[in-house]
Amino acid sequence: MLSRKPGFDEGRSAALPVAESFQGEMRLNKFIANSGVCSRREADTLIQAGVVTVNGEVVTELGTKINVLNDDVRFNGERLKGEEKVYIVMNKPKGFVTTASDPHADRTVMDLLKGCKGRVFPVGRLDKATTGVLMFTNDGEMAEKLAHPSYDKKKIYQVLLDHDLAEADRDRILSGVTLVDGDVAADELEYIDEGDRRKLGIGIHSGKNRIVRRIFDSLGYDVKALDRVYFAGLTKKGLQKGEWRYLTEGEVNILKMGAYV
Repeated sequence: MLSRKPGFDEGRSAALPVAESFQGEMRLNKFIANSGVCSRREADTLIQAGVVTVNGEVVTELGTKINVLNDDVRFNGERLKGEEKVYIVMNKPKGFVTTASDPHADRTVMDLLKGCKGRVFPVGRLDKATTGVLMFTNDGEMAEKLAHPSYDKKKIYQVLLDHDLAEADRDRILSGVTLVDGDVAADELEYIDEGDRRKLGIGIHSGKNRIVRRIFDSLGYDVKALDRVYFAGLTKKGLQKGEWRYLTEGEVNILKMGAYV
């Protein structure tokens, strides 16, 4: 069943960041991402907004290259440096906003990362009411590959609906439904409990915002609970709600190679 999707042998929960040595020239957006501020795509937005300086001069031109050994790069006045890479998986609880900072949010997922050394940000988003597997890193390049919709990484969710799923609607979800931003189809859709057709496991590659909720909403169902149990090869095995751990070296290598379903 989808709910029993196997994960990796997690091994010891030890911090195994991968250090990268920087030499010579590098694109400014990549350096910003490597410093744990955001993804490369988001770094372009920051550059254009005029909040990034190189050696005291505001830089707004995309594609700018810097010397990582000699140049002084700052974001909002704070000097940036290439950091050792950190990779974390969390079992996100309900009621926390997935953002690195939000002055309007009572609680964000960053509040749960007490004891984490280094600056990280969440990879993609789970809405406030959604629970489950959430990854954090300061590796902006990897974050973009995992989170951006164009890369279509597989996710598996457990869903609780307000009423039984009709067989005709199950077939429609597998063949494809039309939403305002295009057609989308599930890869897999199974009943977790044959005696309760409100409880489902759904596998999907689409990275569109709130995609699972919108699929069921388009067919007249209210999602009462949504739990992500698999994302890019990672599971929440061994983690209670709100707990987190560093990825093992093996897991990091698999992410880097893209060697997961």
